[in-house]
Amino acid sequence: MKNTLFAIGEALIDFIPKEKGCGFSDVTSFSPKVGGAPANVLGAFSKLGGKTQLITQLGNDPFGDKIYEELSAYRIGLNYVKRTDKANTALAFVSLDKGGDRTFSFYRNPSADMLYDGGNLKSSDFEDCYALHFCSVSLGDFPMKEAHKKAISYAKENGAIISFDLNVRLPLWNSEEKLKAAINEFLPLADVIKISDDELAFLTETKDIDVGAKNISEYANPELILCTCGSKGAYAFGKGFSVFAPPITVNACDTTGAGDAFCGSFLYNLYRNGIEKNELRNLSEDMLKRFLAQSNAYCAKSVCAYGAIESYPDKL
Repeated sequence: MKNTLFAIGEALIDFIPKEKGCGFSDVTSFSPKVGGAPANVLGAFSKLGGKTQLITQLGNDPFGDKIYEELSAYRIGLNYVKRTDKANTALAFVSLDKGGDRTFSFYRNPSADMLYDGGNLKSSDFEDCYALHFCSVSLGDFPMKEAHKKAISYAKENGAIISFDLNVRLPLWNSEEKLKAAINEFLPLADVIKISDDELAFLTETKDIDVGAKNISEYANPELILCTCGSKGAYAFGKGFSVFAPPITVNACDTTGAGDAFCGSFLYNLYRNGIEKNELRNLSEDMLKRFLAQSNAYCAKSVCAYGAIESYPDKL
């Protein structure tokens, strides 16, 4: 069995505000926290005891140094992390409402990760790849998109699970149509699709979760669709059935990286139970419901502290 979770995409600094329940103009200070969805997912997987490798690019700047040092401290593999002088490391400033939900302002035009050239990637790099995870943030028309295609192709050649978290960030795109087109281009490549209820409504133009999931399933034909609904719980849709896990109520202070905690812990559960790509469709309803419940609990713990990776527990 393969042992390493790979992720490709952005690694950045999230600037978390001192105050909640106000807009950017009223925040008096921000704290820098290492983040970026692909890095966060690896952080959860690594904290739980798994092996990881990140594919990204950082600027030759102090923020890039901070990310590299902290990810290394979390035992995230950095064999495929490049550095460049052509652009700075990506930054994301965050504002939080009273419930801990976020609004983002990105400094990423372009950032170092967007310019990542996957020309040096090869199939043999993925020989120990258990799964490859990515999201839509890095699927714009720049070199990193082509690197995604190459990494996905090589991971598939080596029998890896392909995991896609939509992670919709509208401020990064010129139009909703371009974002939807990029998502729809990559959906059929994924075995596991993770989507929030809001993202499901955005993509399928229906708030009915069952109908939206059916639409995605008919178009992309994944093995699993995971739909997270925040304080309303989570659903999983397999081949011919669906399951639901109720929410765990907590007093959230920061939801940054919450969906990534869910993804990373779910993928780790698949790994530690020996579930390989050709076995995804044979997951029982009871097992899938248990995995959902454990990821809900893991995610709930993470939102009770600030930041992403540093807030993740080391046990399911």
